[in-house]
Amino acid sequence: MRRNPRTSFSVSRRAGLTAALGAGLAAGVLVLAPAAGAVAPQTATISFDCGTWGSGSATLTASQNGTAATIELSTSAITAPINVGAGSVKSTLTLTNHGTGAVQFTGNSNPAIPAGSPVSTGPLSGTVASGDSLEATSLKVVVFGITATCTATSAQAPGPLVFD
Repeated sequence: MRRNPRTSFSVSRRAGLTAALGAGLAAGVLVLAPAAGAVAPQTATISFDCGTWGSGSATLTASQNGTAATIELSTSAITAPINVGAGSVKSTLTLTNHGTGAVQFTGNSNPAIPAGSPVSTGPLSGTVASGDSLEATSLKVVVFGITATCTATSAQAPGPLVFD
């Protein structure tokens, strides 16, 4: 018996091929989808004591893309004694994860800071995992080779930065 090439493809084979193509397409879409996550809250405040440099509040603004995260920081605890050019501030923000261990976010990016203005730095980059709950404990800022070391003097409000 001779088969017609147009009708010899069985219904079950067509269904299998359709399912395989659908699974392949779905996998392709998953691969192309960005690995973005969410951090909550996105903004938090905390107070720092920076010794002879002063003390004051700081605002942390966080974002996340997969395991990569950034935090931008602005603090009135340190003011620029002179004009500071963009990219002149090297910072390390140390945080605890669930109250233990140390996680560091680092960077040397900042906008230009006029003399007498609060120091802004970031984005500071770090690596996170799903479920990380980070609260700032210290900040080290280096400008023109001069180091200011700050210690957190309050709890972060409204609470830790929790990464998805």
